[in-house]
Amino acid sequence: MGIRLPSLISKVKQFHKLQSVVTKNKISDVPKGHFVVYVGEIEKKRYVVPIAYLNHLSFQELLQKAEEEFGFQHPMGGLTIPCNEDAFFHVTSRLNTSFMM
Repeated sequence: MGIRLPSLISKVKQFHKLQSVVTKNKISDVPKGHFVVYVGEIEKKRYVVPIAYLNHLSFQELLQKAEEEFGFQHPMGGLTIPCNEDAFFHVTSRLNTSFMM
């Protein structure tokens, strides 16, 4: 399975365009270099994650699941990842330790 970087970049641009429309005229609490995801199977919780996560295969797999389930019509108005929080924490904790090394 290869990484389709142009496809991923295109998706990120579409997401940012959607996010700018949603947050227009609203003060955003998302720091530069980060983006918001909603995670959970039933109750969705909001998380702010670094954009650098987009470079990692394990996070890209989560994004592919989101694309398969929602396309670009996410119910929360932002990127919704359809997995349980434990799976999300497992992926992000591995990414956090790789950033620290």
